[in-house]
Amino acid sequence: MDLTDLELVDHHCHGLITRDLERPEFESLLTEAAAPSALGGSLFDSQIGFALRRHCPPLLDLEPHADPDAYLARRAELGAAEVNRRLLAATGTQTFLVDTGYLPEPITTPDELAALTGGQGQEIVRLEAVAAEVLEQGAADFPDNLRTELGRRCATAVGVKSIAAYRAGLALGGQRPTDAQVVAAADRLLRSGSTRVADPVLHEFLVWSGIDLRMPVQFHVGYGDADTDLHRGDPLLMTDLLRATEPHGVPIMLLHTYPFHRNAGFLAQVFGHVFCDVGLATHNLGARSAALIPELLELAPFGKVLFSSDAFGLAELYLLGTLLFRRGLGSYLGSGLDDGAWTAADAQRVAELIGSGNARRAYRL
Repeated sequence: MDLTDLELVDHHCHGLITRDLERPEFESLLTEAAAPSALGGSLFDSQIGFALRRHCPPLLDLEPHADPDAYLARRAELGAAEVNRRLLAATGTQTFLVDTGYLPEPITTPDELAALTGGQGQEIVRLEAVAAEVLEQGAADFPDNLRTELGRRCATAVGVKSIAAYRAGLALGGQRPTDAQVVAAADRLLRSGSTRVADPVLHEFLVWSGIDLRMPVQFHVGYGDADTDLHRGDPLLMTDLLRATEPHGVPIMLLHTYPFHRNAGFLAQVFGHVFCDVGLATHNLGARSAALIPELLELAPFGKVLFSSDAFGLAELYLLGTLLFRRGLGSYLGSGLDDGAWTAADAQRVAELIGSGNARRAYRL
């Protein structure tokens, strides 16, 4: 089933680097590792590397499977601005929900990113980044100050994001912490000399603060960089929190989810407010992403699955994320057509739900 023209809402992504890159920097952005190890060879010899060489060179006027050095030389010749323009335009994506909380260096804003396709960018506010700023004002008034500042930041945003998986794990409790508990946790943190939120009580408070604002709450789940303990990123650990938050009717968005995508699909089935995606993994799995998408869809209701690229830094990741997603979903729906599992009209409707409709409903776009 050809989904080349399927409308997409990229419900979780990041800005682009706007400067030219040397090969080591470029390769470092192809991996979740802090930096590629020379012991492991080149990242071009991986699923994502081969997918890049297959699909990206033609957009830079090269043949598919161009040599990496030839590709990078052509990329440098065109310059970062032109490469970003060409590759983003080829995605066809018109709506970007951009996590603005990760800024290791200057990157494009939501508006600057969306301008590359003539589309629209909206902000997703990272909870821990706001908390770190507010903690500078001290612990005593932290709950009220956080609620005030988060409300201000969310006035023009469409959702919030938690990175509790990186800092404390996803085994968050089902009880809303009291302000007194939050102040005590903030005080402990400040006494340690840090504003890096890594206390379960503070993460729980941040999540509930987002829910109180009726903001869809995104959670990093599963696959990420070496800073996360993967066994603490299984979304099944969130079961108590999901039970407690379901009556509030605020969407909980499970991001990435690999290798726990089947667990995420289960949670999306049994909890009415849970949604999921396999962003980030899609482009990293390259040719194998066509096997990943059907696994997510084994249990997850089709009305609970969203598209995201989780692209960061490189325009190539946007292109691969969208192209491989369209092909993988199209292959899955097409095989169902061949088997008589659904009609052509149903397949098209499901594709539109997953591509954009579910995101528009969940985020009230």
